[in-house]
Amino acid sequence: MTHLPEKLLDGYRNFMSGQFQAQTDRYKQLAREGQSPETLVIACCDSRAAPETIFDSGPGELFVVRNVANLVPPYAPDGEFHATSAALEFAVQALKVKNIVVMGHGRCGGIKAALDTEAAPLSPGDFIGRWMSLLSPATEAVVNNTMMTPVERQTSLERISIRYSLANLRTFPCVKILEDKGRLTLYGAWFDISTGELWVMNKETGDFERPEAL
Repeated sequence: MTHLPEKLLDGYRNFMSGQFQAQTDRYKQLAREGQSPETLVIACCDSRAAPETIFDSGPGELFVVRNVANLVPPYAPDGEFHATSAALEFAVQALKVKNIVVMGHGRCGGIKAALDTEAAPLSPGDFIGRWMSLLSPATEAVVNNTMMTPVERQTSLERISIRYSLANLRTFPCVKILEDKGRLTLYGAWFDISTGELWVMNKETGDFERPEAL
């Protein structure tokens, strides 16, 4: 009997004989000097949309926070527990990242749950329902649009959620001040799991576009 699933142990063995062996010096340097990533990625915890895989990043290159539907709550210094806000604070204030990327993705389960207004809570705590209520105004508008198909509603809210998170990021004083000084840049992106396409939000129009080089 093992204390971890065998598949994870097999993966660890492959990691040690592959990536770790190939980048031993890099790992030693990170252990000795600490991390200094330039980019914070706020992504969904969906197992199909890992930022390190999508952006082919090595150890120490990305600081990643993942939650259901890649949401950023508004600034709320209320003494409660705020995991995403804590990670954001550390990335901006301690690591001094230069970029923040909010990355959503297609077929997001959190967004699907938000659109299913008749679904019963998964537990008495209804943690997902409460979390997705951050998008309530947009969700209501999309759900009530009878001219859209279910797939169109899903994709629309996935992308709108990214705009919401970017707007909420700017409610954090540390983010707004640094962005206004040109020392921090915010980006929005959406990844299509089915095709592998990456769509990037145009900062001027808010539209999601395929970069010409991709």
